[in-house]
Amino acid sequence: MNSRVRNKLIQLARTDEGPISYRRLINQADLGLNMDIKHEKQLLGEILDEISEEEHEENRPLLSALIQDKKAGQGDRFFKLCEQLGMGDWKELKKNEPFREEHIKKCREFWKEDTNYKKFF
Repeated sequence: MNSRVRNKLIQLARTDEGPISYRRLINQADLGLNMDIKHEKQLLGEILDEISEEEHEENRPLLSALIQDKKAGQGDRFFKLCEQLGMGDWKELKKNEPFREEHIKKCREFWKEDTNYKKFF
């Protein structure tokens, strides 16, 4: 399941589409999860964390920046992950509007580069 999510997010990063919602990701990656079931929503969050942690360890941008948890923007989970990765206090990061946008930009720039795509996809 992790590889399907990662592949979908990389494909998204190569486009100019906006961030993707949890539900749309589930449908497009054919995950079969139900967001109304708490442990299934939790599972998707854990998958996104694992993917981003692995990307971070390899000095690649956080793919979970491309997920929009709520209509208003990114949910707390992304910022808490960033705090775990040593980027600062999650509440301060959440208030910093350009922070998430910069991560989205880094993802797009990295994955649109054909060399990176061929080497790491």
